[in-house]
Amino acid sequence: MTQEQIAAFYIFSLVAAITPGPSNVIIAATGSSVGMWRGLPCAIGCVCGMATLMFSAALGLGQLIAVYGGIVTMMNWGGAAFLLWLAWKIASADPDASGQAAKPVGFITGALFQWVNPKGWLVAVGAVSTFLQAGAPNQTLQAVQFGGLFFCAALPASLVWLGMGSMMQRLLKDRRAARIFNLAMGAALAGSVAMFLL
Repeated sequence: MTQEQIAAFYIFSLVAAITPGPSNVIIAATGSSVGMWRGLPCAIGCVCGMATLMFSAALGLGQLIAVYGGIVTMMNWGGAAFLLWLAWKIASADPDASGQAAKPVGFITGALFQWVNPKGWLVAVGAVSTFLQAGAPNQTLQAVQFGGLFFCAALPASLVWLGMGSMMQRLLKDRRAARIFNLAMGAALAGSVAMFLL
């Protein structure tokens, strides 16, 4: 990739990573529940999972999935069902279970979540169709560049969402405020699912 292509892909990745979506809602909710430090594995897991998805899409997984439309439909509905379940879990979370007693979303869950995240697939397939150089001499190198650049762009974006969530933690000491926040985060996640399905 040329410097111009790297810059364009980095900007694309940063915009994709910082805009609201299912991962960012989960990262912010985790930050509000357990704070910045205990929420780091979730944020880093989401970033690593998405970078791996980007790498895999650039290697050809995205093209394979695009050829078989039924797979995309199955993934969309399966991912939507999982995200709606997660939205319900967030919305119905007991505000008293926050803080040290709460079990945060971890690295593995954050990473695996990307594989059922509709926004993640749209971003990965869109990036490959826009930025992948057909006939490049080393497609593996190109896939590594895609994954690495996405990681570098998404990490600071995810930390912003985690930080915003953890700042909310101080405001959510009141049970009623925490309940309203949980409902809002659950609704935001459910709304993001609706945006991707409609």
